[in-house]
Amino acid sequence: MISDPNKPKKLSVNEGIKERSNFLRGTILESLSDDSTGAISAEDAQLTKFHGTYMQDDRDKRASLIKEKKEKAYSFMIRVRVPGGVCTPSQWIGIDELADKFGESTLKLTTRQAFQLYGVLKRNLKQTMKEINDTLLDTLAACGDVNRNVMSPANPFESALHQQALDVAQKLHDHLTPKTSSYAEIWLDGEKQGAIGEEEEEPIYGKTYLPRKFKIAVALPPRNDVDVFSNCLGFVGIADGDNILGYNVLVGGGLGMTHGKTATYPRLADVIGFCSPEQVVQVAEEVVKIQRDFGDRSDRRHARMKYTVDDRGADWILGELNRRLGWSLEKSRDFTFDSTTDRYGWSEDADGKWAYGLFVEGGRLRDEEGSRGRVALRKIAEEIPCQFRLTANQNVIIARVDASDKQRMEDILRSNGLVLPEDLSGIRLNSIACTALPTCSLALAESERYLPQLVDELESIIDGLGLRNESIAIRSTGCPNGCGRPYLGEIGLVGKAPGKYNLYLGAGLDGTRLNKLYRPAITHEEIVSELRPVLEDFAANRSSEERFGDFCIRKGYVNETVKGSDFHD
Repeated sequence: MISDPNKPKKLSVNEGIKERSNFLRGTILESLSDDSTGAISAEDAQLTKFHGTYMQDDRDKRASLIKEKKEKAYSFMIRVRVPGGVCTPSQWIGIDELADKFGESTLKLTTRQAFQLYGVLKRNLKQTMKEINDTLLDTLAACGDVNRNVMSPANPFESALHQQALDVAQKLHDHLTPKTSSYAEIWLDGEKQGAIGEEEEEPIYGKTYLPRKFKIAVALPPRNDVDVFSNCLGFVGIADGDNILGYNVLVGGGLGMTHGKTATYPRLADVIGFCSPEQVVQVAEEVVKIQRDFGDRSDRRHARMKYTVDDRGADWILGELNRRLGWSLEKSRDFTFDSTTDRYGWSEDADGKWAYGLFVEGGRLRDEEGSRGRVALRKIAEEIPCQFRLTANQNVIIARVDASDKQRMEDILRSNGLVLPEDLSGIRLNSIACTALPTCSLALAESERYLPQLVDELESIIDGLGLRNESIAIRSTGCPNGCGRPYLGEIGLVGKAPGKYNLYLGAGLDGTRLNKLYRPAITHEEIVSELRPVLEDFAANRSSEERFGDFCIRKGYVNETVKGSDFHD
């Protein structure tokens, strides 16, 4: 039987869940009140993502609990939105307290400049969400089929330009936050705050929101610390002196894929035009609406903005955007990036204050023997006038520090066992790892618990080759979904099975080129043995100032990925 190409495709299950949810209410309140289980219903587990929380279970304990015929060890991960990564000391202290009060006593800094709390039990979920709100942060739209946390360069006081970029990110955050009052009703007992819970309807998203998640970043050359090309929508500031003249508009980035499905692939965004700072919010709204109206709602593996751009073409997107705007984007302006790295150690702000870039391995802050990261940062928040900036590389910048407090702050860090950036290798400073096991349901292999071990072994090779201070971006994820942006790592590791990873090489350190598969499904020992000769070749035969990813392309270890659809070639 030949199928009718004109017949509407069957919508994905999630579309029905959203349709029935009454603007994200579902039966969440009923699920929360059911004390017979630590879980919530399957439909509510999809809806609570829009409210900023994922239901998880401890996979380290799963087998033994099943054997004992007990319920899985359910808990919830809560993601806290931090627009542009800007966080006050009081907010830092508030989130840190919640990690102990209701969580597992760790803080995770994410690759979208947000906090994540783990191990929150269902009976504590509502109170935790309310107390997050009390810090003047929130979790609404931290997950789900909506615009996520908007990223911007991490330190707005680095220059007047950085503050202007943050201002744009904040406006985008505010404008694209869902308007449903369900968040306030469920978590805040109806109390409304700021932009939360203003309306019953959704003037931008509509009743079924977007086909999949949507991500926006604002970047400021020459540093691409937000990996702007990996976002559904990006804005790259074009400056003249102390003013941003406008922003190049980028559409269609995204990094998730599925093993064995060549129709899924990571993709970098296309630059389609230029707009003024005053036009950014309107442009963003219309791009979101284009994805709302034309994104694939039948297949969630094909539902991201990147596939809408590939299916219809960047020129079609530009034409449709100009039509909806009622005016046309200008021609894009020239720009270049030099790296995606963070600024580590001390740097002076434009007005004489100081900022310190601190490396946080895997973005995980905990207190353990020999290294008390949470204690150190809590003490700084309590005792030293400063502000915090979460970075897109899972690190933290301690900003607005007086020169007279610099030594005291370093003393606090060192006395609590933290290793400072100047004592770390370039490859470790450029490492990113997603959480993966034991809590992520999608993880096929370890990531956060594995990558430090691999970096230890690679450092023993690199040190002997005179490459200790060389910036080499290495990124690891436990599955192919791309949360740790592995396809933009000069060395990328993607979990394929327990203890086995796909090894990718050849991305650009500036974030403008994807990597490509070098070796599939290999073990830790094989990863080290495969990388050793490549690193030796790099040390011996690199050109002056040549980056590792560029070298891998030039020497033919992998072919250059020109566009996302070439990723599997």
